[in-house]
Amino acid sequence: QTDSIPDKTKWGVCKKGSPAWSKYLSESYDQAYVHDGKLVLVAEKVNGVYKTGGVQSLGKAEFQYGKIEICARFTKTAKGGWPAIWMMPAKPVYSGWPACGEIDIMEHVGNNQNVILSTLHYPGHSGGNGNTASKTYANVSTEFHVYKLIWRPTSVKTYVDDDLLHSVANDGSLPFNSDFF
Repeated sequence: QTDSIPDKTKWGVCKKGSPAWSKYLSESYDQAYVHDGKLVLVAEKVNGVYKTGGVQSLGKAEFQYGKIEICARFTKTAKGGWPAIWMMPAKPVYSGWPACGEIDIMEHVGNNQNVILSTLHYPGHSGGNGNTASKTYANVSTEFHVYKLIWRPTSVKTYVDDDLLHSVANDGSLPFNSDFF
């Protein structure tokens, strides 16, 4: 199968912005493409410049509550790399971050190859003080795993291969009750 770009009706490339994590986004399908039916996101050095791929569903797919599953593998994650699968509010009820909320379904810190984190960010719990859980899972960098979010009006839960990683009560005081992408 030849390479292609992700379905533009569902995905757009992530754009650079003010957050530090977006500094190296290429905004190009050279680092975000489909190969053999799988989305491939690449971080690489091109002509002396670091570039990384990212896709997002902003303006294309948004939902409130439900289940999402992502089957993923993180190969060749360099020290300092930080692959992640996360959700943000489509139209924030509370302006600004972290008041708007952020659901990190999973994060894989490159210098610890088998540790997966899941974090919720909201007022009082953001950045390095996020509401975080982490566990070690075998073969994170060599095998595909299923990362799952089950989001209800009463809870936000994340799993790795059906193993509960993180559970947070969604009691109405948190910003997790609107459409997210």
